[in-house]
Amino acid sequence: MPIQILMPALSPTMTEGNLAKWLKREGDEVRSGDVLAEIETDKATMEYEAIDDGRLGRILVPEGAQGIRVNEPIALLLAKGEDPSALEELTEAPTKATPAVTREPERAQHSPVQAAPAAQPAPARGNGRIFASPLARRMAQQAGLDLGAITGSGPQGRIVKADIESAVLAMKGAPTAAPPRPATAPLQLAVAVAPTPLALSKERVLALAGNPPYTERPLTAMRRVIARRLTESKQTVPHFYLTVDCEIDELLKFRTELNAKSDAYRISVNDFAIRAAALALRKVPAANASWSDEAVLQWDAVDIAVAVALEDGLITPIVKNADLKGLAAIANETKDLAARARAGKLKLEEFQGGTFSISNLGMFGVRDFAAIINPPHGGILAVGAGEQRPVVKNGALAIATVMSCTLACDHRVVDGAVGAQFLAAFKKLIEDPLTMLL
Repeated sequence: MPIQILMPALSPTMTEGNLAKWLKREGDEVRSGDVLAEIETDKATMEYEAIDDGRLGRILVPEGAQGIRVNEPIALLLAKGEDPSALEELTEAPTKATPAVTREPERAQHSPVQAAPAAQPAPARGNGRIFASPLARRMAQQAGLDLGAITGSGPQGRIVKADIESAVLAMKGAPTAAPPRPATAPLQLAVAVAPTPLALSKERVLALAGNPPYTERPLTAMRRVIARRLTESKQTVPHFYLTVDCEIDELLKFRTELNAKSDAYRISVNDFAIRAAALALRKVPAANASWSDEAVLQWDAVDIAVAVALEDGLITPIVKNADLKGLAAIANETKDLAARARAGKLKLEEFQGGTFSISNLGMFGVRDFAAIINPPHGGILAVGAGEQRPVVKNGALAIATVMSCTLACDHRVVDGAVGAQFLAAFKKLIEDPLTMLL
């Protein structure tokens, strides 16, 4: 039976993607590891590698197709020696199978009582091979699960992400279905009357705004993900904010001297901020942490995610081990990451993860602002513009270039005292930039 090649989940937040380009054509031989296509995710354009050997029998989704949901079939792969006539049996399968893939996890989440199914689909197998999506294979390998013992719920019994998640829950002893309860049970009553947020349909927003004239901009996958993740962050993460003013006259002088010494780098104020934040996190490791329901995870590495503005959103490429890199290395790396981010050419590991975030709007003249935490980070530092302000030095009024920096903290992880200690260490480094070279 032909193997269905499914739209992969190439990032944890990806629910749909665009098929930018096929790199194999119908009839081409395919080996495991070959690049089949280029997929546009919500953050970048990435290469999709084959996991099975065979011959590309039929392309179901053409180049340029948009909004293809994860786990939707995009092509059919013929196993070695398999007759092309087998393709006809699956001609209609993709359109019939797609709703089951997308709806099954939702039924499992929203139904408090699940009836036992009459029959379970058998695991999809062919020539001794188990059919599973690439994401399901990776998840099973990470969890130490045997794919042969898992029943697939995808098209033709293919094992998908939801099957692995159910198997992991079962392995941990978590209940997969709530026991039946009487109709008057308190839990069922709570579920029945739980309020749901009002949907912001276009018609509702127009009515609330008084129906003024407007121009419509279609929502991209990136904009949808930004909206969902930041709404979730503000609703579930208890933010609090601390602000410190840093005098940066010495830093600006030092920066000018460093940039005059070589054409191999161009250090910005933001590069100093990244370096200072990384060293401050090393000095105050309690601020370099994330919340989980089981424990606070204090990170051993200092990986700084730096917000980069794109035409239709933003992305946060990561400067890994920033505390171990000098200013010139950070400057060159951030320049390269930002350029490839705007071109949509970042690799997954270059923008997924990190332990702390920095957002700088100083180049736009913004004096100070409060950023939203990017989960699972425990904090994000918002860097404002350096501007001349009156200050008091030794009891006398003077003028200094001052940069305001605001730290947003996840109060579950970073308490006020910890946040204050981090900002004190950061301020000391910024105002005495020579110490960043030690």
